[in-house]
Amino acid sequence: MWDDLIKYSNKGQYGKFVRKFSYELLLGLNEVELGKQFKRSVLARKLSPQWDYLGIIRRGEHVTVLYRVRSTEKEGEWLGRLVLGYEKGEIKIFSASIF
Repeated sequence: MWDDLIKYSNKGQYGKFVRKFSYELLLGLNEVELGKQFKRSVLARKLSPQWDYLGIIRRGEHVTVLYRVRSTEKEGEWLGRLVLGYEKGEIKIFSASIF
């Protein structure tokens, strides 16, 4: 799932980027603002496809997966976070972020 998020973020393919998002997450998104972020953010459009898995934390019904990510244009490293859980028997994304 993380690979897909990076791929579709880099390509600016919003529809494919959100396809594994939970219904709850989709309801809370401001699609206009998210679309603007895709266009403005160099980091969101220039993520390296190579990342490092850092660990996993369980909280109730969800797990948080942490990654070290890099940009193909900006110096440094960022923390990627993916919160996963089940929705109607399928694994879905309840949160995704890069700090």
